[in-house]
Amino acid sequence: MRNTLGNLITVTLFGESHGECVGAVIDGLPAGIKIDMDYISREMNKRRSVSAISTARSEEDIPHFVSGVKDGFTEGTPVTVLIENTDAKPADYERIKSIARPGHADYTAQVKYRGYQDASGGGHFSGRLTAPLVAVGSIVRKALEDKGILIGTHIDSLNGIEDYDFNWDDLENDLRTLNDRQFAVLNDEMAERMMERIKSAREDKDSVGGVLETVISGLPAGIGEPSFSSVESELARAMFSIGAVKGIQFGAGFRFAKMTGSGANDPFRVVDGKIVTLTNNNGGVNGGITNGMPVVFSTVIKPTPSIGKLQETVNFETMENVELEIKGRHDPAIVHRARAVVDALTALVIADLICIEKGTGWLA
Repeated sequence: MRNTLGNLITVTLFGESHGECVGAVIDGLPAGIKIDMDYISREMNKRRSVSAISTARSEEDIPHFVSGVKDGFTEGTPVTVLIENTDAKPADYERIKSIARPGHADYTAQVKYRGYQDASGGGHFSGRLTAPLVAVGSIVRKALEDKGILIGTHIDSLNGIEDYDFNWDDLENDLRTLNDRQFAVLNDEMAERMMERIKSAREDKDSVGGVLETVISGLPAGIGEPSFSSVESELARAMFSIGAVKGIQFGAGFRFAKMTGSGANDPFRVVDGKIVTLTNNNGGVNGGITNGMPVVFSTVIKPTPSIGKLQETVNFETMENVELEIKGRHDPAIVHRARAVVDALTALVIADLICIEKGTGWLA
């Protein structure tokens, strides 16, 4: 099982959903990066469950840095963060430990790990493992912000309800507005409609999915590599580590299929002594390398697979067909919580790519 992401800056995950704790080790950070606990706490709160639109499982999610940090700054050695599971209930899963929950990794994990895996709440496959990702990603994200690189994500759509588009003429304001909001939507009316739709799904014992759109501003041209270490391939690899992500596109993405070359190409111009493009269909990337325009990509978050409706499945120990109604504490949607994870992973990937170009000391 490979649990490490990155090249110069690496992150290794460990822990299980209902175990004692989850955590991560981030290696490759230079000495002297400030550990801003207020900033990290704000990012952790964006991932936490919120009222009726999230799971009833309530975790404090307080990150404990047990190595690599001294007097509030990184030491230059591996940084280890632990997050306790204070509201774990593994007994809730004893009844269905041999039943494959549709949409989950129960069956594939059973085949691969032959029953040695922790099945409670999905074990190591659980979205609970995204909590330490947000913690370590926030360290790097704050360091990027201090260098003028902003990352922001909004819920572009939820079950067909669409948010406003970014205001590209005032992008920084939109990004800062989103980053101050618990529910990442630009239009307040659409936010209310989305939350009502999530509550309706819960009442119907069902769930809904959506699309997140992420923007990175302030990136210089020349970051990334062609082919196997392109900006797109590195970000895509990271995003697909989120179990709920089932698709990603950059810039115009699949809309390119309906365009002509003259409409798809982004014309170059010199404006105020700087090379820019007049459009940004390619999402700020050409040939796998940043071109200086905002990097734009979207991720599809599937509906939460744990639902209360009766579903057909199997018992993989008795090899019988069975029916399942999932009980317990589950999210009717996770798209609003996944936003914080996407931001954290984006920061980790972008910082790693920049450090390949400029060296890890650039971050401090």
